[in-house]
Amino acid sequence: MDIKGQAAIVTGGASGLGAATARVLAKAGAKVAVFDLNEKAANDIANEIGGIAFACDVTLDKGASAAINAAATVHGPARVLVNCAGIGPAKRIVGKDGPMPLEDFERVIKVNLIGSFNMMRLVAAGMQAAEPLPGGERGVIISTASVAAFEGQIGQSAYASSKGAVAALTLPAAREFAQFGIRVCAIAPGIFSTPMLKGLPQETQDSLGASVPFPKRLGEPAEYAKLALHIVENGYLNGEVIRIDGALRMAPR
Repeated sequence: MDIKGQAAIVTGGASGLGAATARVLAKAGAKVAVFDLNEKAANDIANEIGGIAFACDVTLDKGASAAINAAATVHGPARVLVNCAGIGPAKRIVGKDGPMPLEDFERVIKVNLIGSFNMMRLVAAGMQAAEPLPGGERGVIISTASVAAFEGQIGQSAYASSKGAVAALTLPAAREFAQFGIRVCAIAPGIFSTPMLKGLPQETQDSLGASVPFPKRLGEPAEYAKLALHIVENGYLNGEVIRIDGALRMAPR
């Protein structure tokens, strides 16, 4: 797809991978809508890139639908969706204080999996009704999995479960939407320099970077964003979960 002039939605777009993706898509000529719970930060990114911003909880049916419709009134129906909204708290299944509270597990699944599915189903409905572009394409949906989907570490039971489900969702969604010319992929990042990791001591960040085979550093959000743009532009990428991790394979802990 030639993204120039097309409407795009980026969830979790106020920081980290989402903000980098919003910047890269806008630079490529897309009309970007930044969705995030943090409305002020979303507006800051939108003002920077010449886009629009909406406060959005991706887990809510009516709230997400309202934000999507509001974005469409300004930019037109979205042709691109990049799901970057997510959380990753660490907790053992059974810790020193006993079993993990069930609501902690549910919260991670709700944001990372249900939120991604919610946005996918709502945006895809609009894509299906859109006129096809040259070549028959109507849209591209990209979700964010993780290497934890494949090598979840101790303490990542909830996170790995949610990201594994995002990975597993990719192919059946791509198969279902193929008849409408909508492609679906997912990106599985390794250890990236996001706000969550930047909050760790520098020594810890350096140690994590050194664990990557090559290059021996944390991934940069812009590198994720460039891959997202390539997926949009490469019309033969479909139904695939693409790792971007410097050949990292996570150890148990």
